[in-house]
Amino acid sequence: MNIINMVSKNFDGLDNVGRYLSMLILRFFIAFEFWESGVSKFNNENWFTSIQDDFPFPFSVIPTEISWFISTWTELAGAIALALGLATRFTAVSFIILDIVAWTAVHGEHGYNVCSNGFKLPLIYLFMLMPIVFSGPGKVSVDAWIKRRFFDHR
Repeated sequence: MNIINMVSKNFDGLDNVGRYLSMLILRFFIAFEFWESGVSKFNNENWFTSIQDDFPFPFSVIPTEISWFISTWTELAGAIALALGLATRFTAVSFIILDIVAWTAVHGEHGYNVCSNGFKLPLIYLFMLMPIVFSGPGKVSVDAWIKRRFFDHR
């Protein structure tokens, strides 16, 4: 066996592991980030009133109490759903919407740098959520189990 075949076999093994773990790890990381944000909102006072004018339409006309509630519970319930891989694409799109609102209302005017509360993290979250929207939750997910159990009749 030559070296190219050995390397190829090792990469095949990594490919197999990646089919199970890559999206799971990505989902867990994003879920943790949004969970932390939701817990922070849950445990603190509503500060949306001070930035409501910066929200993009139609969020700028929704009462801040409603926006706060939706944002908090989308982050908390969405983090659990994303970690489980349940309604994964819907959750990822919901997080993208939250991310864009946060970018425009909170982070956009501060530049790119994370240290100045800039838009670097929302941009990273956006890029991390896109593979989930386009590729789905991966093999280790409730969505994949539902698909295998109820829709794959081979």
